[in-house]
Amino acid sequence: MVEKKVTVNLETGLQARPAAKFVQEANRFSSEVFLEKGSKRVNAKSIMGVMSLAIGTNEEVTLQAEGADQDQAITTLASLMESEE
Repeated sequence: MVEKKVTVNLETGLQARPAAKFVQEANRFSSEVFLEKGSKRVNAKSIMGVMSLAIGTNEEVTLQAEGADQDQAITTLASLMESEE
C-alpha cells in the first residue's frame, strides 16, 4: 500500500465538479484507492464517499492506493488535488 498526504489546492475544494473528475480519474486505475480525512476513510471511486468528506480548499487529506498501478494512481490523483484549477 502506498500512502501520501495531500493539501487540496482546488479553489472550491473537492466538491461537485472537481469531485466528479477525481472519482472518474480514480476509476481508471485497477488499484483500490481510498481517501482519508480525520478519522473517516472512504472509497475514492465513490462519488458519494468523496462528497461525504466535505473537503475544502487548503485541507490536508491522506490518499492511499493498493494494487498493481498504485504508484501511478497516487501520483495522478495527488496532482489533481494539488493543482489550482
